[in-house]
Amino acid sequence: MTELVTTRIHDHATRLGLPHLAEHLETLVDRAEADTMGYREFVDLLLGEELGLREGRRLRTALKLSGLPHHKTLDEFDFAFQPDLDPRKVRDLAALPFLPRQGTAASTASNVALLGPPGTGKTHIAVALAVAACQAGPSIYFTSLDDCVRQLRAAEAAGRFAKKLQTYLRPSVLVLDEVGYLPCDRAAANMVFQLISRRYERGTIILTSNKAFSEWGQVFTDEVLATAILDRLLHHCDVVAINGPSYRLKDRTLTPAAAAMP
Repeated sequence: MTELVTTRIHDHATRLGLPHLAEHLETLVDRAEADTMGYREFVDLLLGEELGLREGRRLRTALKLSGLPHHKTLDEFDFAFQPDLDPRKVRDLAALPFLPRQGTAASTASNVALLGPPGTGKTHIAVALAVAACQAGPSIYFTSLDDCVRQLRAAEAAGRFAKKLQTYLRPSVLVLDEVGYLPCDRAAANMVFQLISRRYERGTIILTSNKAFSEWGQVFTDEVLATAILDRLLHHCDVVAINGPSYRLKDRTLTPAAAAMP
């Protein structure tokens, strides 16, 4: 009878798409018996094992498709190298307050802006927040502003602008890296405005920029468009300024002349 039941469980688990249960049934049963589990505890064990397996698979797939340059977490960030940066503020953001909470006052998405010179860890923090969001379930996507504009330009030339724009509208969290590193002409600025406007309160944007907001008129070569972009972006936004030294240069010894250069 035991062998018959075991065979039937294997068959049912396979047909239900529960491969972990089908493959590890005996191990799970032995574990339950060793811990003298009750019926509910055993069911909880089976479901927990299967869910953990599926979540792990989902996370790996989501991260692979996200476009993230790496999967670093906040535990890997060297806060000691940026003493002016408040670790508590950054870690609070890792609790994902920028994601909408259905049925609560925080029912709309908000944004995160990470500002500072190159090499200060803005992208690392942006990626870490995106990874935390992905672990919680929401979809994520990473792109530099320059690549985003390039892709939208090509799509517009091919008559597929609206479809390509969905690439950047669909994810719950969009990481927009390196805003301001290269200037945008008016056509590109208009594309960015459409993106920001369409995501307003619907999806989170985590952006990094080496430019202060007062300089965005130069970035987008149009003060009116820059103001419209900032109006929507900053309405619900946590701003984190990182004004410390470049991490990439920490091990490099500069000559007195080089150190004096602006």
